[in-house]
Amino acid sequence: MSALPLLSSIARSGALAGFALVYVVASAQNQHVGLFTSHQDVGTVLHPGSAEYDSEKWSYTVSGSGANMWFGKDDFHFAWRKLTGDIAISADIAFVGAGGDPHRKAVLMIRQSLDPGSPAVDIAVHGVGLTSLQYRDAAGANMHEVQANVSAPRTVRLEKHGDFFYAFVTGKDGKVEPAGAATKIAFTGPFYVGIGVCAHNKDVVEKAVFSRVQLQQLPPSAGKAVLLSSLETIAVASTDRHVEYTSTAHFEAPNWTRDGSALIFNQEGTLRRLTIGSADPVTIDTAPQIHLNNDHGLSPDGQLLAISDRSPEDSKSRVYVVPLAGGKPRQLTNDGPSYWHGWSPDGKTLAFTGERGGNFDIYTVPVDGGSETRLTTAPGLDDGPEYSPDGGWIYFNSERTGQMQIWRMKSDGSQQDQVIFDDSNDWFPHISPDGQWMVFIAYEKGVTGHPGEKDVELRLMSMKDQKVHLLAKLFGGQGTINVPSWSPDSRRLAFVSYELLPEETVSNK
Repeated sequence: MSALPLLSSIARSGALAGFALVYVVASAQNQHVGLFTSHQDVGTVLHPGSAEYDSEKWSYTVSGSGANMWFGKDDFHFAWRKLTGDIAISADIAFVGAGGDPHRKAVLMIRQSLDPGSPAVDIAVHGVGLTSLQYRDAAGANMHEVQANVSAPRTVRLEKHGDFFYAFVTGKDGKVEPAGAATKIAFTGPFYVGIGVCAHNKDVVEKAVFSRVQLQQLPPSAGKAVLLSSLETIAVASTDRHVEYTSTAHFEAPNWTRDGSALIFNQEGTLRRLTIGSADPVTIDTAPQIHLNNDHGLSPDGQLLAISDRSPEDSKSRVYVVPLAGGKPRQLTNDGPSYWHGWSPDGKTLAFTGERGGNFDIYTVPVDGGSETRLTTAPGLDDGPEYSPDGGWIYFNSERTGQMQIWRMKSDGSQQDQVIFDDSNDWFPHISPDGQWMVFIAYEKGVTGHPGEKDVELRLMSMKDQKVHLLAKLFGGQGTINVPSWSPDSRRLAFVSYELLPEETVSNK
């Protein structure tokens, strides 16, 4: 037996800041591969996998079989090291050989155990270039993913900061930058970190090369946190999430245009339009109203935008309408504050939340101008009014019972009934265009108001039987889903999630 410097080659490269150089005793049974203590097949595989380290190129070649890394268990080959604390792992990944299953996966992974159904987080590069943050938040639970908006990036990186996991990818400028994908999972004690390959076909073996592999123990953050905003869409049928746009600017509340080609959100007092698949949004001219908040939305015919702006001298928000392409806004509400939330299906009436006499209630006002009509009078806050697609009902959230819950009433304000009965604080109901679903945002019990930077859930209720299930967990709240954001075909939903990244982890890439 001989003493082997396990980390020496990578330590010389400066990649292991924070790690001490250690030595292990090698024997015929030792399976160490470069940085990693061991490697093995996880789950059920028909063909054994392998892992090899090229010390001259500082690269790893991993071969793996397995049917999938998805649903409630993983089948793949994994080279791993057991660690604790905050860490980062990064690599350049390239598959060996053309063809193969388009969903074969090469991953950087952190998992609680080597059990197939273990809680796990990984950044996966697929055979077709799809790159996503995948995660299983409980043993045996189904895997979920947040897809990056870049394909086959040169470098991928996964960071663990406490219970939060963040994905990074190489951007167009060649620098590693936040992918806008994150999740929160609490691991206990030591965990396994490493690299792996799954063939996505139980009958074959696929191979990938991991080069420039870096594994770092991260020190406690010494700088301030940087806010990252991500505009995401989620498919209702699969719950797969996709990052459309991300920025260190703070933005909020996406609307989907009626033709499904673009998303509109507010940032720095103005509205921005992002064409799906494009890199950068453009500003919609609403001058002189340039102090907009996150209460805005499109008319049924898609020609007008309702906006809420606090530009008047008293800094109290009023409701306006402006052409979708931009132009001079036309004011509809005289009193403030007033915050738009809903547009009647016939395009003739707006529903909004207004504070009058110290109480927030729900009102309507004609689009062509006229007097406002008060629909609710209950003590406390009534907010977020939105019409059903047939125009017969207005859904809203109310704290009249002492807890924020979802209610509805006839469009004339009659027959006010509670819809959701649960222990969370629920806000901003949005009905899908086909009338089949209602989405809303749920805060934990005890959270008052609708603040930002909170762990929240997007929940989906069937309008047919009123059964509610989880659509997504995320870090967000205020700005996530304040306004209608269903796609025209009712298949997807747009929302904003947020990350608070250590300043050094953003600036040092």
